[in-house]
Amino acid sequence: MASVPAFAKGPSRLAARWTRVAVTWLPFADAASAELPLSRLLRLALFQVSVGMATVLLNGTLNRVMIVELHTPAWLVSALIAVPLLFAPLRAVIGHKSDTHRSALGWRRVPYIWFGTLMQWGGLAIMPFALLLMSHPETFYGGLAGGALAFLLTGAGLHVTQTAGLALATDLARPDKRPRAVALLYVMLLVGMMVSAFVIGGLLNNFTPTRLVQVIQGAALLTAVLNICALWKQEGRNPAATAPDRETPAFSEVWRGFVAEPHTVRLLVAIGLGAAAFAMQDALLEPYGAEVLGLSVGATTTLTGAWAFGAIAGFSLSTRVLERGFDPLRLAGFGLVAGVAAFMMVLLAAPLGAPLLLAAGAASIGFGVGLFSVGTLIAAMGLAQRVDSGVALGAWGAVQASAAGLALALGGIIRDTAALLNGTAAGRATGYASVYSLEIIMMFAALAVLGPLAGQRIGIGSGLPGGKMALSEFPT
Repeated sequence: MASVPAFAKGPSRLAARWTRVAVTWLPFADAASAELPLSRLLRLALFQVSVGMATVLLNGTLNRVMIVELHTPAWLVSALIAVPLLFAPLRAVIGHKSDTHRSALGWRRVPYIWFGTLMQWGGLAIMPFALLLMSHPETFYGGLAGGALAFLLTGAGLHVTQTAGLALATDLARPDKRPRAVALLYVMLLVGMMVSAFVIGGLLNNFTPTRLVQVIQGAALLTAVLNICALWKQEGRNPAATAPDRETPAFSEVWRGFVAEPHTVRLLVAIGLGAAAFAMQDALLEPYGAEVLGLSVGATTTLTGAWAFGAIAGFSLSTRVLERGFDPLRLAGFGLVAGVAAFMMVLLAAPLGAPLLLAAGAASIGFGVGLFSVGTLIAAMGLAQRVDSGVALGAWGAVQASAAGLALALGGIIRDTAALLNGTAAGRATGYASVYSLEIIMMFAALAVLGPLAGQRIGIGSGLPGGKMALSEFPT
């Protein structure tokens, strides 16, 4: 046998070393298998990057631009941002429909991902023009109707695409690799949010209406490209899985079994309070940095990147402690405590004139969200040991999204009311401070509701064998 040339051995050894580094340090890289190699899994994760980009636009950049540059009332901006969140309770139904989809082509997930992508793209394509129409009094109501449609299409497409995409990942991954595979997709969502925040912030650093149109329509085009690449040749055709005569359990039956479990109502109340407490500031953090601290569009958009970084850190820590058998609801409680500390930093950033303290507060909010979300999800799945875990996922997402949407709208109303009573800069700061103070109170209320459940150790042992963490259907 001919010997391998010396110059060829160097690159081979270097590639092998870098492969070992990637598997060691890339989060959840061990999710790959022979059936689902890492390259294919990372390509599938591109739909999460597009979802993260849309989330940054909806919850970060656009609310600041509408309130500060376009002078739109904060309550109206909060209501527009809440519209997509109120669609999220339908995620459980979407997942159930994709499970039982009837198709002559044999695809269950592809139609939902495709039409979700079309809605995402369409919403982002018309959004900048609707916002520009809202900036002129004579075309305000037409722009408002277009903006509501754009936000609804983008949000609905986001939820449909993500629900079906996570289900597809669950189908493709081996059962023993499934938790890690979907967890990797979740990490890619946060990475997409963080990168998008910094890129969009840099592009809008010198804000002009023309640049806003270019950025949002560029995001629409990139959404279509990323989702098509993610979907390409991922799901094989299986006519038996979509046969019209296939028997499936009714959604209502599975739901009744879930709500009959002990502790369900108390846990859902705690989830709603915590979600509302974390989400009330979603439409206000960037305008707060702009109006009170005088930050630019680019600087305030990076706050969303700091939030995503904190969420990744919270998620990573959750993985480690839960795999060691830590109580999920105690973990959620620590997330609420981190949230209290985060909002204290946000409140102190204004009187101290400290933008870095505001960025630290944004990162701490994300860290608290990561701990709280993972802890309550694992507990919810632990309550559903005798029913489909997808129903527990749906209940978790429905309560969290509904509470977050209502809190978003309420936060805008509180801020505008306080600003109306006192039109000075101090009055505007008081409006923001009122919202942040209410969020701290709600977190203490969530801790009070969650406290009696902490000792029950709900959700421990409901994951992988040996009490390992199972996130086979982890949502956003």
